[in-house]
Amino acid sequence: MAFAYILIKCKTSFENQIIEKLLQIKEVKDVKGIFGEYDIFVKLETDSQQKIEEIITKKIRKIPYITTTNSLSPTTSDDQI
Repeated sequence: MAFAYILIKCKTSFENQIIEKLLQIKEVKDVKGIFGEYDIFVKLETDSQQKIEEIITKKIRKIPYITTTNSLSPTTSDDQI
């Protein structure tokens, strides 16, 4: 299993619309609106790092009103912690 956490910045007042779109991606396991430098937190889970890269570049970054993404890949999976 491969995991990634994505921090997203978006245009003001489009957070809920973006969250709805993110929840339509089957590999998205959790989405939260957050306060601070970023607006949305996303957890991805899939079978390979290559698939994560495809989801980020071909699906997430294509969602309208997303301005910036920051991808974080953990050094261990959740079940190893």
